[in-house]
Amino acid sequence: MASTASFVPRTVFPRLDSIIKSYYLGHHKAGLTKMRQLLSSVELIIECRDYRVPLSSRNPMFEKHLIGRERMIVYTKRDLGAESLDQKTRENIRRWHAPQKVLFTDCKTDNDIKKVINYAKDIARAVDSLTGTRMMLTGMPNVGKSSLLNALRRVGMHKGKVAITGGQPGVTRNIGTTVRISSDPSILLYDTPGVFIPYVPNESTMLKLALVGCVKDTLIDPVTLCDYLLFRINMVNPSLYAAYHPPTNNITELLTATALQTGRLGKGGVPDITATAIWLIQRYRIGELGRFILDDVDADALERRIEEESKEGMSANQLRKGVKAERAAHRASKANID
Repeated sequence: MASTASFVPRTVFPRLDSIIKSYYLGHHKAGLTKMRQLLSSVELIIECRDYRVPLSSRNPMFEKHLIGRERMIVYTKRDLGAESLDQKTRENIRRWHAPQKVLFTDCKTDNDIKKVINYAKDIARAVDSLTGTRMMLTGMPNVGKSSLLNALRRVGMHKGKVAITGGQPGVTRNIGTTVRISSDPSILLYDTPGVFIPYVPNESTMLKLALVGCVKDTLIDPVTLCDYLLFRINMVNPSLYAAYHPPTNNITELLTATALQTGRLGKGGVPDITATAIWLIQRYRIGELGRFILDDVDADALERRIEEESKEGMSANQLRKGVKAERAAHRASKANID
């Protein structure tokens, strides 16, 4: 067994052609169609992304189909990526979206939620609608939309939960009625289903999305997914699993040792490798195996992602035009407000 000092982590995760790269379901397509139909009636789109996967949880379909409205990007689950919550990272992420409004939150801190509400109120006051201003909450599956909606209602209206939250994607499947998050001025918010992308640029992106729970757990073998988790942890801090095993690149060794220590055994006392893999993944999801960002985050990361996405169906020019159109719409909207 390698000591921490002599341990050398893997620098590359093996490419696995068996990893599925699509999770675009019927209700995703129907949800996006309905959003497009509602677009003319809303003044602000609040798009949620998971702070642990700031690029992987970006859906270019929103840039393509939901253009022409003010947009605010809210990075949820900030607490689960807290070890990467440094000033440079936040500045790079804000630079991707400039001049759009960007916020980082754990959906528990009232001051963060007040910032979202105050921004929405500025938009609503500029519109000055007699029937109330409508807005739309969007994002990939399981990125925290329902948690944000409940927080907005709690802070803005001092009322309880209206949206069901869950650890698996697909909790919200239809666009229902609006939810009021402010009475003065009146603001009504559409809660929309999570919409996955029709294509994923590479296997690592799919593994990241699966690791944070954006796709069903049955889609990728849990041992494979746990191996990817081990790969990522080793690059950050191998001591995060020191309670179960010394630093290792061998997922079977880690799972066997963890199963024996935690009593996850099958018939005849044989370690239950699959059950143990699922357990470790869940521990990561609640922040007990490190709180770090899985995506590379630098000033040019968005441009690289656009190039990757262009290889899967949309041209890089189309994607760049979508981003530029959003920014132009933002500037026009701000000019009208000012």
